[in-house]
Amino acid sequence: MRIYVGYDTRENLAYEVCKYSIHKHNPDVEVIPLKLSTMRELGIYTREVDAKASTEFTFSRFFIPYLMDYKGWAMFVDCDFLFMSDPREVFDMADKNYAVQVVKHDYTPKSTVKMDGQEQTVYPRKNWSSCVLWNCGHPMNIRLGLENLNTESGMWHHRFMWLEDYEIGEIPHHWNYLTDWYSEPDDGKPKALHYTEGGPWFKDKQKCEYAKEWLDTRDEMFRKEGIV
Repeated sequence: MRIYVGYDTRENLAYEVCKYSIHKHNPDVEVIPLKLSTMRELGIYTREVDAKASTEFTFSRFFIPYLMDYKGWAMFVDCDFLFMSDPREVFDMADKNYAVQVVKHDYTPKSTVKMDGQEQTVYPRKNWSSCVLWNCGHPMNIRLGLENLNTESGMWHHRFMWLEDYEIGEIPHHWNYLTDWYSEPDDGKPKALHYTEGGPWFKDKQKCEYAKEWLDTRDEMFRKEGIV
């Protein structure tokens, strides 16, 4: 199993905690950070810097089928995720009929400004691309070649505009549980927390929903690494 995690140099700690939480529940998962600097060095990412992009991985997630040589399955999550269960459960839902499988949020941000100060935009399929199970070998994903990846708009990417509705499968919302947005599922705790409006690694988000779970995981990671 391979999980690509969006990487932003401003949120390295969030990435490390996300990776730790994945390995805590399944140490056999291969976790790969999508580092923009590496992709630029390889010459595959040639987009101009987008002033409206809120993270460095705004577009890099869509390179995953290319990076996988259009074969097999891979998962993507933003770095502001905290896994509470084994991600193998997501891979077990893989359905070859779909090009991607996502949590189909009906999500409208509470704030008009993103956590980095950028203007918040609202569009269909908002936040669907923050957790994706990629069927890299699906014939429609061939459209994610380097030319389209480096020239098409953000809307084209994040709204999955190369796909028809029937080519987008669904996974349960507790695998992309938007903190401070969803109510806890009746059948138990969320499987993966998504601090989409900012997590407790930011000083002004220390009291967000599920802050304790993230902070406890961070401290556990630090102890195992001998940092504290």
